[in-house]
Amino acid sequence: MKQSYSAEPDEEKEMTFWEHLDELRGTLWRIIIAILVTSIVAFAFKEVLFDDIILAPKSKTFITYRAFCKLGEWFSMPSLCIDPSQFQLININLAGQFTSHMNISLVAGLIIALPYVLWELWRFIKPGLNDQEIISSRGAVTIISLLFIVGVLFSYFIVAPLMINFLGGYAVSAAVSNQIALTSYVSSITLMTLLMGLLFELPVLILFLTKIGIVSPRFLRKYRKHTMIGILVIAGIITPSPDVFSQLIVALPLYALFEISVAISSRMYRKKQDQIS
Repeated sequence: MKQSYSAEPDEEKEMTFWEHLDELRGTLWRIIIAILVTSIVAFAFKEVLFDDIILAPKSKTFITYRAFCKLGEWFSMPSLCIDPSQFQLININLAGQFTSHMNISLVAGLIIALPYVLWELWRFIKPGLNDQEIISSRGAVTIISLLFIVGVLFSYFIVAPLMINFLGGYAVSAAVSNQIALTSYVSSITLMTLLMGLLFELPVLILFLTKIGIVSPRFLRKYRKHTMIGILVIAGIITPSPDVFSQLIVALPLYALFEISVAISSRMYRKKQDQIS
């Protein structure tokens, strides 16, 4: 009589290096396909992508400019009424408009597909985590996605309009008119949007650095004043307008992010100390 042996469950088998490589390859392919699909969809809606989104901050009817005008009326600050239509967008390259369309579609595709991309990466690294790490990082995909989207929206509705208004209307002489290349305009908007999206991931970065012991709440509090100065410098670079009000609009949310990061770091640090004791 032959003795039967039960097969070991797949989840208990340790994957080999090549199996990990195959799994990573599959994950990357799914991510690439997702970004390509969302980029193609964005490419198909050219009018919405450009007229309603990318070029909207160039119109004085943009919601941000109307809100600033309302604030200007309430606080008797007419300078807050901004008219960004002080320059003309031109295309000077044969393939300039097509390449701009392609680039914006890829960026839009990446932003739209980001939650799925993060979920695929999470699904890949999840088997290597223990139960406690899985519980601690639950909801990480949602939080990271939300922070990035909030950063993108903050850049689009606040930072980009201020940047366009100042740089688009800046002149060294009345004899020189501003005619901005489409590629320059598009690259400035997309770069600023992606940078702000990444900057809003600061709480997640601080959480990770606290967990691995590189930073501590005491360290963050010690350099709080230095951070405030750094944030003001960043706000001055992002919004080169000499208007203090515009710089504060950018600086205050960034400082709020820092204080949230300090609070998150303190909570993580206390958890680590409780586990040690």
